[in-house]
Amino acid sequence: MTTESTKDNNEQVLTPEQLADEIVQQAEEQVEEQHEHAHEVISAEQEKINELELALASAQSTVADQKDSVIRAKAEVDNIRRRAAQDVDKARKFALEKFAVEMLTSVDNLERALENIDKDDENNKSIVEGVELTLQGLISSLEKFAIKAINPQDEPFNPELHQAMSMQEVPGVAANTVIAVMQKGYELNGRLIRPAMVMVSKAAPSVDATA
Repeated sequence: MTTESTKDNNEQVLTPEQLADEIVQQAEEQVEEQHEHAHEVISAEQEKINELELALASAQSTVADQKDSVIRAKAEVDNIRRRAAQDVDKARKFALEKFAVEMLTSVDNLERALENIDKDDENNKSIVEGVELTLQGLISSLEKFAIKAINPQDEPFNPELHQAMSMQEVPGVAANTVIAVMQKGYELNGRLIRPAMVMVSKAAPSVDATA
C-alpha cells in the first residue's frame, strides 16, 4: 500500500488549464511544421514557374528572330522576282533594238529616193508609187513594235533627242529652233535609239549701242 501511494504521488497530475495549453502547443507545432512544408512546396513550384518563364521568353525570342528572318527572306524573294520581271520586260521591249536600227537605214534610203526622184515625170509615177507603198509598209511595221520617228522641224532644239550638225542665223526665227531635219531620229518604247540630225538657228550678233 505504501509503495503504490508513493507512485501515485510522484505522477504529475495536470490541471485542465495545463492540459489545454499542452494541446494548443502541440497544435501550434503541427501548424508550424505544415507551414514550413508548404513554404518548401511553394519554393519548388516557384522555381518551376521561373524556369517555365525563362523557357517561354527564350521561345518567344526565337520565334521573333525566325519571324524577322522569314520577313527578310520574303522581301528578298520579292525583290528578286521584281528585278527579274523588270529584266524580262526590258529584254522584251528592246530585243528588237539592233534590228530596228538596221531597218532605219532602209527607211532613210527610201525617203531619200522619194526626195530625189522627179515626181512630175510620168515615167516615174509607178516607181514613186512603189517606193511610197514600200516605205509606208515598213513604217507601219516599225510602229507596231513601238518604234516612233522624231521629226522636230520648227521645234525647239532638245539636246537629249537632237544632234546639231550646224547652226545658222535666220531672220525672224528664234534662236535654238530646228530649221532643218537632215535625218529623222527614232525612239523604241520611249528610249532613244537614234538622235535626229538637225540644223539649228542661232541668235543674231548683238549690236553695240555705242557704235
